[in-house]
Amino acid sequence: MIQGTGSDVGKSLLVAGLARAFTDRGLAVRPFKPQNMSNNAAVTADGGEIGRAQALQARAARVAPSIHMNPVLLKPQSEIGSQVVVQGRMVATVKARDYQAWKPRLMSAVLESFTRLSEEADLVLVEGAGSASEVNLRAGDIANMGFARATNTPVVLVGDIDRGGVIASLVGTKAVIDPDDAALIAGFIVNRFRGDPSLFADGMRLIAERTGWAALGLVPHFPDAARLPAEDVLGLAGSDARKSGAVTVAVPVLPRIANFDDLDPLRAEPGVSVVLVRPGTPIPAEAALVLLPGSKTTIDDLEAFRDAGWDVDLRAHVRRGGRVLGLCGGYQMLGKSLADPHGIEGAPRTVPGLGLLDVDTVMTPEKRLAAVTGTSLPDGVPFAGYEMHIGATEGPDAARPLLRLADGRLDGAVSADGRVAGTYVHGLFADDAQRAAWLVRLGTASEGAAYEAGVEAALDGLARHIAAHVDCDRLLALAR
Repeated sequence: MIQGTGSDVGKSLLVAGLARAFTDRGLAVRPFKPQNMSNNAAVTADGGEIGRAQALQARAARVAPSIHMNPVLLKPQSEIGSQVVVQGRMVATVKARDYQAWKPRLMSAVLESFTRLSEEADLVLVEGAGSASEVNLRAGDIANMGFARATNTPVVLVGDIDRGGVIASLVGTKAVIDPDDAALIAGFIVNRFRGDPSLFADGMRLIAERTGWAALGLVPHFPDAARLPAEDVLGLAGSDARKSGAVTVAVPVLPRIANFDDLDPLRAEPGVSVVLVRPGTPIPAEAALVLLPGSKTTIDDLEAFRDAGWDVDLRAHVRRGGRVLGLCGGYQMLGKSLADPHGIEGAPRTVPGLGLLDVDTVMTPEKRLAAVTGTSLPDGVPFAGYEMHIGATEGPDAARPLLRLADGRLDGAVSADGRVAGTYVHGLFADDAQRAAWLVRLGTASEGAAYEAGVEAALDGLARHIAAHVDCDRLLALAR
């Protein structure tokens, strides 16, 4: 089990790299995360949803993602509450304080999923959540030491030297956690090192002496990690650098932005600058496309959109002849109204939309989760993606659909002038042909970037990088 001294220390990528490295040795590898918290989710082959990181790790292990790889997924809807997804399906919405009482009840599902994966694998790589040293949350824990103790799984603790204080964070973890928990930690890895490794040799020895844990690796910073989908919204930080001469795609960053890996293929294009627009910053006038991303709480994020003044900016963008594309929740926002009669996202209510598409949306309890293929209209360009949404959208502009799915269904809507469009399909831009067609509409051209091939190359490079700097043989020995 790979646990961390904190969030965003690189646990997910280490598990992905190890999954590819051990798979390349001929082992049947499965990733597993007992509990995840993310609004960046993926559709599984067995018809549920899991955290995006576990889907990437499954890809690294060259297997289809399964609901059992992430049996408990928390999807934040507010600062104090989240939807609870168990084995791929939403079961409740709870406040953080109430969730503490829920955790013990969820351990049975966690252990059932872990057992299923163990039966089909030579090696299960388990990823912890957040920090192993959150002793205030230890009672009933299912994500870190609670799971490790329940299954007697050996633990490797990861610290991030790039953020500073790695010696204190590793040694401090040993100091504050329960001694029986500490006894399960067999070794540690220091991640994201920059510079001459010999300069930290004394640091590695000091950590080992103070903790009694084996030093299993000092992993240098891996620049190509930027080519892999990030799960945490923190992964968006610093991703909006503008490229000289590039077409600008502006993306308003909503408080509950979801499935933001839709942006990654555009960011990988040399001729495209993806500009993340933060509250207090106007939508740039030079944008060729304003992309409204998915949202976990569409109505609240629509209100935040208006509070930021972006509704005024968006109308000005359209008057200048700019294009707009809404994805999932962003599509719903573009219509005339959004109704939540069942109170799925809070109190039942109906609010006006941005009015750029002549459609109306009604939130429905049923959630659609499915991989889809088809062609875009009217150009007939093929695409592959996935649906992950609640709600039904209808209206005159839906008579001009954006996509035709392989099962014959029509999806999305396009305005009469063709400048504003929306769709429920995620992953459009990961399809090279579909992305190239959109870039032509924006007055530029793709430079032939093969996005999925780039992800595969990055996973291969990550596996080689980790194998060169982590004692993988000792990890296998620890796994018994």
